[in-house]
Amino acid sequence: MAVRPYWKGFLKLSLVTCPITLTPATTEGEKVKFHTLNRKTNDRIYTRYVDAVSGKTVEKDDQVKGYERGEDDYVILEEDDLDSVQLESARTIDIDEFAPEDSVEWTYFDSPYFVVPDAEISEEAFIVIRQAMTNKKVVGIARLVMGGRERAVMLQPWEEGIILWTLRFGDEVRDEDEYWKEVDDKPVDKKMLTMVEKLIQDRTTKWAETMVEDPVQERLKDIIKAKKAHKTKPAKAADNDDGEDGTKPSNVIDLMEALKKSLEGKPETPPKKSRR
Repeated sequence: MAVRPYWKGFLKLSLVTCPITLTPATTEGEKVKFHTLNRKTNDRIYTRYVDAVSGKTVEKDDQVKGYERGEDDYVILEEDDLDSVQLESARTIDIDEFAPEDSVEWTYFDSPYFVVPDAEISEEAFIVIRQAMTNKKVVGIARLVMGGRERAVMLQPWEEGIILWTLRFGDEVRDEDEYWKEVDDKPVDKKMLTMVEKLIQDRTTKWAETMVEDPVQERLKDIIKAKKAHKTKPAKAADNDDGEDGTKPSNVIDLMEALKKSLEGKPETPPKKSRR
């Protein structure tokens, strides 16, 4: 069943405009959710903002944003100050830049949304924009206000529609060079490389949703079901770090020997096909 749109507005490219809706492409609706309770009363516990000094609850009208410039020294920002730096229109995605489709690093990707024409009359403009981006192998870069926050977004043609990705800002993504600099770029043993490539080939299969199933959720449901029936909680599988003879395995691994043994055994069973 289709989910109600999260956002309604307009997609604009120069003088071409069409009404659209955004709907989250992902959901956590199937996840087991918990409330925090008072163990003694079984009553729910609510979060409240309290004054750090007096300990008293602060009403919503008395809450204000503050930037800390020193210890106990804040610059107060009123709603008018925050509004003055927002986009002029919170209801229009104005595409003013494009980038090659493979040039945006995945570390910038945040949350995906389905972009859908909001009226039959807008389908033609929507399709033209999507197809032109597909032909040119580009993605559109724009800005959008969502949930009271301005976001950088990327519009990516996807099959018959468009996926909008909210993007992390540049200062939110760490520089990978700081981490890779410790990795030595030394020559690879050709024999070992061939063996690893063979392992990869044996374990390569078609993508399926079952590859990313969450086993924790099923275990939680089993525990909840057992508790409802007043049964004992299912026993947790014991971790066994010992070898077959009960001794601790050595941390020193002969890579070549490990590869040989891996190739002697059968590859793991490929994931089952996606259930649709």
